[in-house]
Amino acid sequence: MKNSSNQPFDAIIIGGSYSGLSAAMALGRSLRKVLILDSGNPCNAQTPFSHNFITQDGKKPAEISKTALEQVLKYETVTFLQQKATEAKKTDFGFEIKTETEIFSSKKIILATGIRDLFPDIKGFKECWGISVIHCPYCHGYEFRNQKTAILANGEKGFHLAGLVRNLSQDHLMLLTNGKADFPEEQMSDLKKNNISIVEEKVTEIVHREGNLSEIIFADGTSLPMNVLYAPPAFEQHSHIAAQLNCEYTETGHIKTDSFQKTSVDGVFACGDNSSPMRSIAHSVYTGSVSGSMLNLQLVQENF
Repeated sequence: MKNSSNQPFDAIIIGGSYSGLSAAMALGRSLRKVLILDSGNPCNAQTPFSHNFITQDGKKPAEISKTALEQVLKYETVTFLQQKATEAKKTDFGFEIKTETEIFSSKKIILATGIRDLFPDIKGFKECWGISVIHCPYCHGYEFRNQKTAILANGEKGFHLAGLVRNLSQDHLMLLTNGKADFPEEQMSDLKKNNISIVEEKVTEIVHREGNLSEIIFADGTSLPMNVLYAPPAFEQHSHIAAQLNCEYTETGHIKTDSFQKTSVDGVFACGDNSSPMRSIAHSVYTGSVSGSMLNLQLVQENF
């Protein structure tokens, strides 16, 4: 294994998607020596178009990332390597990060590692994810407005999504609880008042053509024609680096940060999907910019 630890960086950013690149830009513009490590496996790889990010509305996610990387690498102190970070530890200098082939050291770390979606055991779900099975009405809902729409969720998640989606598809909205409905009396009353019907039968299959949903099939053999399905799947952290560094997590499984994107471990920042339930490019770019700026401020305070 090549050892590069004799060439320390001011910051190593683990994750080279929107939040990581945004952090790198803030640091590059302050002439900080930065290394971006990226595994090349973004969670939105299957999503055809991105929305609700001003100036980039309707662009392909990969196109936005490509432009962002080109702009970031114009700053001469920023380096990008497509390598997966596998281990991290605190050192007397700061931090040491290992990949499969090299070791790097830095004063600070930014975790922009994202999350990994855990799909339910429903045939066709994975193939439709990001295309016609979607998670966010702000990111994708407008394109499916006034179409036959279902929400695959129960309890508080289902009620929350129903309220958001109703304005987009008032006359075509169904709530699929995938089992016995779990809503208190007041929520059930609100759902009925807004003409949102509930189906408790378990979903077994999503019929589609190249990811475009056409029909939802249930365990009892019945089916419903459908154009779009909102579904908030479970997730896990895409990387174990935060756990290796003993960062705290929230009850929802996100890396715990303060308003400056600082984690519970001094010198470690986190941004993007790994530290917030707000899953959008706009939010990732914002938190990345904050983490880069705050890391730079921390370096200034330590050395000025």
